[in-house]
Amino acid sequence: MLTQVDAGLRPRMHQISNTAISMGQYVVSPATHPTDCGRFRASFSVHRSQGNGSYCRVFRFDKAFASREAARLFAVTQGWLQTCMPHPPVC
Repeated sequence: MLTQVDAGLRPRMHQISNTAISMGQYVVSPATHPTDCGRFRASFSVHRSQGNGSYCRVFRFDKAFASREAARLFAVTQGWLQTCMPHPPVC
């Protein structure tokens, strides 16, 4: 299940890379979150700045993954899908 959270929670994220990925007019920043049972959850943020306006959304997922890299790959893929859609769904 996809849930949107306030961007103010971002300091709790554990990124495996400090690299943000430029996708067209957006920048996607994938992150992973360790769970209590040793698995990992995925999230990503999408940023866009144009002129005087800006856009930032953070998405977190309930699905757990066996490795940090698998969670990161899922986050990157979901970020890419979100930025490619002409009218992405709003949570």
